Amino acid sequence: MIMQAELKYLSGFGCEFSSEDERCPGSLPIGQNNPQKCPYGLYAEQLSGTAFTVPRSQNRRSWLYRIRPSVIHKPFQKLMEKDIGHLDYDWNIMEPNLNQLRWKPFDLPTRQNSEVDFVQGLHTICGAGDFHVRQGVAIHVYLCNVSMKDKAFYNADGDFLIVPQLGALLITTEFGKMRCEPNEICVIQQGMRFSVTVLGPSRGYILEVFDNHFQLPDLGPIGANGLANPRDFQTPVACFEDRETDYKIIGKFQGKLFVCVQDHSPFDVIAWHGNYVPYKYNLERFMVINSVSFDHCDPSIFTVLTCPSYKPGTAAADFVIFPPRWSVQEHTFRPPYYHRNCMAEFMGLIKGNYEAKEKSFEAGGASLHSIMTPHGPDTRCFENATNNKLGPERIADDTQAFMFETSYSLTCTKWSAKLCNKLDEDYYKCWEGLKKHFNLNNQS
Repeated sequence: MIMQAELKYLSGFGCEFSSEDERCPGSLPIGQNNPQKCPYGLYAEQLSGTAFTVPRSQNRRSWLYRIRPSVIHKPFQKLMEKDIGHLDYDWNIMEPNLNQLRWKPFDLPTRQNSEVDFVQGLHTICGAGDFHVRQGVAIHVYLCNVSMKDKAFYNADGDFLIVPQLGALLITTEFGKMRCEPNEICVIQQGMRFSVTVLGPSRGYILEVFDNHFQLPDLGPIGANGLANPRDFQTPVACFEDRETDYKIIGKFQGKLFVCVQDHSPFDVIAWHGNYVPYKYNLERFMVINSVSFDHCDPSIFTVLTCPSYKPGTAAADFVIFPPRWSVQEHTFRPPYYHRNCMAEFMGLIKGNYEAKEKSFEAGGASLHSIMTPHGPDTRCFENATNNKLGPERIADDTQAFMFETSYSLTCTKWSAKLCNKLDEDYYKCWEGLKKHFNLNNQS
């Protein structure tokens, strides 16, 4: 079984990090990246996450010192349909749907019915854009019940931000190993090879971005401290595997899956250094910023990571959470306000009961409110929040809701709209009980 390796903390995004397996001291070359002969007879290989010529502050790359270079493999072939799952990037099959959409918890596979690993269990819910020109996003769920065996996966189209909801993921990467539990997230960046071991039925969400890479949001007037702190992000420690066996490498390229075979493990990196790394983050470490006077702050104050678009101030995608916190605003309707947005909002629930829809939004399900589609608290939430006596109140304890927000206009796939049979056709009814309270003679 894959065990969790020690993780080290990132001191900041964009800084240099390094690691070598303790079994091979001195394996990391000193003073140059690509010596004529690497220690221990290793090969040097660079993994680039940005163009060579971007400004130094934005440059992302890492050097890997490995037993064999990754170029040693048989030719890639298109993966057979039965192994593809429900990945789908054709945004033109389904007609646009302007309605508020909500899905009940997505079904998990069972061993009695089938054995499904992480790659086979990828199901696309919605997306927009074009990976050919590197602009756009896609949102998936993974639904799996067995581990990847002698198989690795990488995404040539973009980055994966993975949000486990049920079951821990034991993730082996070229950089080392990570264990990612529910209420944690991990980011596997473009081109990084990884394999997923599960301990039973597992479910979670994935935000995929084609444009750029995730980064911490700017803090502006908040100052130096707040939201997600750089020191709380962790990256693996080098931990190599020298194993000679037939190993399948699955690559996702232009939305399609391809497979090749090589005669050794791809996780044979003995040392590495750079700033292009996989990483994880515990959502419990998020430092909440909130109003202590009146009114309801915009949800942007809950942004953990952002992927900037090429339009200043506008994200290709934001990852936002709604963690446990105190609510103390006076003379204020405290739940999320009724809203129409120039961004599309996809929500998921890791655990607990979301404050704006406590009885109907279930963990393992999702909702989508498209650009300019109105949404907000259900009738029960509105009535309680309008009439309750206000005082300091703890909200969202034992709850973790999140939002993938994007400036792209999302389209649902055939699987999410029809085949999964989880779309809640009665979602609109949660607002039908909102009454007319207008009284020309009552200003209170």
